Parts: sequence; C-alpha cells; structure tokens
Amino acid sequence: MAKRIDVSGLTAFYSGFRAIDDISMTVEPRSVTAFIGPSGCGKSTFLRTLNRMHEVTPGGRVEGKVMLDDENLYGSEIDPVAVRRTVGMVFQRPNPFPTMSVYENVAAGLRLNGGHRKAALDDVVERSLRGANLWEEVKDRLHKPGSGLSGGQQQRLCIARAIAVEPQVLLMDEPCSALDPISTLAIEDLIEELKSAYTIVIVTHNMQQAARVSDRTAFFNLAAVGEPGKLIEIDETERIFSNPSVQATEDYISGRFG
Repeated sequence: MAKRIDVSGLTAFYSGFRAIDDISMTVEPRSVTAFIGPSGCGKSTFLRTLNRMHEVTPGGRVEGKVMLDDENLYGSEIDPVAVRRTVGMVFQRPNPFPTMSVYENVAAGLRLNGGHRKAALDDVVERSLRGANLWEEVKDRLHKPGSGLSGGQQQRLCIARAIAVEPQVLLMDEPCSALDPISTLAIEDLIEELKSAYTIVIVTHNMQQAARVSDRTAFFNLAAVGEPGKLIEIDETERIFSNPSVQATEDYISGRFG
C-alpha cells in the first residue's frame, strides 16, 4: 500500500552550508505532489532527503524528521539502503546501466536482494515493463543493451527498474527535462497511471507539467543568493495556479521572476 509522508522541521546541510531550512509538509498516499521554484532554491535537495540520498553527498546531513507512515526514516535503527528500496528515485537524465541488457536493467535491484529464481525474475521484469508502458516496445529486444533505447524509452526503463523492487514511494527529479515533447507526454501519462499504486513526488521547472500531472503543488523559494531555500506554500494544484495564498507564488507562476 502506498504510504503517506510527514516531514517536520527538516533542515539540510552541505557541510556548513544550510541548503534548505525548517521545512514541514505532508505528502498524501496515492497522489502526485509537484515541487516548483527557481533554480537553486533546494527542491532537489529536499527531494533527496526523502530517501536519504542527500547524505551520500560529502558533508550532507539533515536535522528534523521524515516519517513514512509511523516510521522515522532517520531513526538510528533504520538502514539507509532499505529506505532507498522503499522510496525509489528516477533521476533527471535517463541512467540505464550501459553494459546491461533491458532485462538485466530491470532485474538489477532484485538480484541485489537475492533469492529470485529465473521464472520469478521473468514475471517481475515483464510486470515492471508493463507497469512502465514499455513492454510492447521492448519484448523482442529484452537481451539487447538498455542504452540502445531512445531517451524516452530509457527513462521508462529506469522507472521500470525503480518499481521492480516494489517501492512505496517514487521520487522523480525533473524526469522529463532531457526528453522531447512526445516522450514527455508518455512519461506524464505514465505518472497518472502509477499514482493509483504509488505515492509520487516530482520536481519540475515546467509549470504546465506541474499543472497537468500533480494533485498538490509546493512552491519553494529563497530570499537571496546564499540564503537557504524555504517552502513558501503547498496547496491543491488548482488553487496554487489560480489563487495562491502568497504573492511570491503568483509572481513566480506568472513569470514575473525566476
């Protein structure tokens, strides 16, 4: 079952630099939440705190809480690797493993976990590729390199790889920024389908995309260069784009800054 995320008082650092400050929000299960805001305001940093990827960066650390239902992801007893299985991530540029086939790309996470027989792997690979709307396009080339697919297909392959390990949450960091309009539309359609099973959080610089795919939108901003990013407001997407509560949100959406 897709899970709810509750963030409270979250501050993230790169060594001594405070990148984002005191962020609190709730992300509802089986929904799409979009993060928008100007470059450098901490959207991607915050996204990476939700599956403990931020601490992989040298000097990266956080203060505050990220609760996945009733579990604190930063609890002392929590394994960060297990967190990243539960909270999957799709990156800005498609990153299939270049030396692996389409099949092995999808199966990679399952093989790391061990214990899967070939028949079970076959089932999961097909189910994941179908879930990513890619099966019909690649079923006859499963054992050819994933890097031979088009950019849009590679991104859907990465989504298939992410959902193969059955995460509860999918994080997407500008997943369409490197894609053409047709591939972008395919990913957006896929996001709409996936939210019936997953909690999805997406960072995007495309206002139209945020309006199209998300149920709720969070606007981030920073007061000045060198200041930490802050959450300005979060609300239903329709309200954010038609009647935001904060003038800065309206200014950003209307293109008056950012």
